[in-house]
Amino acid sequence: MAEGAIKDITVIVDNGGDRRPARLAAELARVTGAHLTGIALAVDPIVPVYTVAAPIPTDFIVAAHEQSVADAKAALAAFDAIASAAGVTREGRFAESITGDFSGVVRNALLTDLAVVGQDDPDAGGEPLRGALIEALLFQSGVPTLLVPARGVTELRTQKAIVAWNGSAQAARAVRAAMPLLARAESVLVVIVDEGAAPAGVEQGAEIGAYLARHDLKVEVRTVANAHEGAGQAILNLAAEEDATWLVMGAYGHSRIRQFLLGGVTRHVLGRAAIPILMAH
Repeated sequence: MAEGAIKDITVIVDNGGDRRPARLAAELARVTGAHLTGIALAVDPIVPVYTVAAPIPTDFIVAAHEQSVADAKAALAAFDAIASAAGVTREGRFAESITGDFSGVVRNALLTDLAVVGQDDPDAGGEPLRGALIEALLFQSGVPTLLVPARGVTELRTQKAIVAWNGSAQAARAVRAAMPLLARAESVLVVIVDEGAAPAGVEQGAEIGAYLARHDLKVEVRTVANAHEGAGQAILNLAAEEDATWLVMGAYGHSRIRQFLLGGVTRHVLGRAAIPILMAH
């Protein structure tokens, strides 16, 4: 993403609920002057392996598919109303996922500056395969992705940013992707979780601090202890203590049998964050 400009935003439109990600994306598009694309997703039901001995009736599968398509079309109508109210240029797209394949979503997200998607929310039933969809956006499309919490957040307030920094290429990509929004921040707190390598942490902190300062950002660099709950929780604890409004961090994962599995820190933060997170792989 070119620094200083977000001109194209793509949002995954929830098939139900208050469609919080679409509302946040529409407001962000309004503020940045970006074009907004909404993708509504019809997810085919996944038949458990144990049903092979007693196949599910075809009528049931057809009805479930038709309902999924109807829900996606209703989501597109809701998206159009949300984007229209925000006064942004927009377009709606329809995609299908069969047996957990999100290649259609990935293709639609390849040429965008920022993808916006809602947090997986198992307690509320959630969207089908939301975790796998987030992984596809991060690892297969390569687009910077803004994760919207399931509760509490209705807009992206950029005032107080936290940057989780470990000197990795992923963290650097996330910072570069976030620069157009970091430029709107009143303060930026860089957090380095102490993993027992203090000299490296000091060096990393000096480099990222100087980089952000050269972009005229008000920056503080802080090293925190690795909490008993792990590095991810240490980051979230600091974000809560500092009343941060959003978080920037790299996304990490491991490829297994052509599937990307989120690393422990990434999965922990994605699952528990109460503020928006901008991530990049």
